[in-house]
Amino acid sequence: MADIDLLVEDDDELELQADKYLMFKLGEEEYGIDITRITAIEELPQITSIPDMPNFVKGVINLRGKVIPAVDLRLRFGIQEKEYDDRTCIIIVSVNESTIGLIVDIVSEVHEIERNDMGPPPSFKNASGKEQYIAGLAKKGEQVKIILDVEKIINNEDNKIINNSK
Repeated sequence: MADIDLLVEDDDELELQADKYLMFKLGEEEYGIDITRITAIEELPQITSIPDMPNFVKGVINLRGKVIPAVDLRLRFGIQEKEYDDRTCIIIVSVNESTIGLIVDIVSEVHEIERNDMGPPPSFKNASGKEQYIAGLAKKGEQVKIILDVEKIINNEDNKIINNSK
């Protein structure tokens, strides 16, 4: 798998990437992330474990000299852990000037999803009574795609991955 650089450089490029979502799978479910949040897609590098972290934070990776937390989205969502294979990859995302890697089973493709094809997230809360990580539900043909809110994944009150206070 070749590294894919998706870093947005200017406003024109940002406009071209509007309404585009990188789709990936966790098990049989397909999820999407707003492509403007993504800086790269990488083969899964060596992960260095860090003690006393939530189970979904697998550790940190060294990406071109920058140390980045690596989060297994399967575990973050309460999905059964799976051994990593040659299709497992890490999506590098930026949120509020912080960078994090999201480990997924497989990246599929980029979909353009028009705003009128996107519905609001479900109004229910998860088993612990907390808000879901879903930004919206997108209709693509006969399928429904789950679009994730990266900021909620990273900044959930109970399991904050990045502490922005300095």
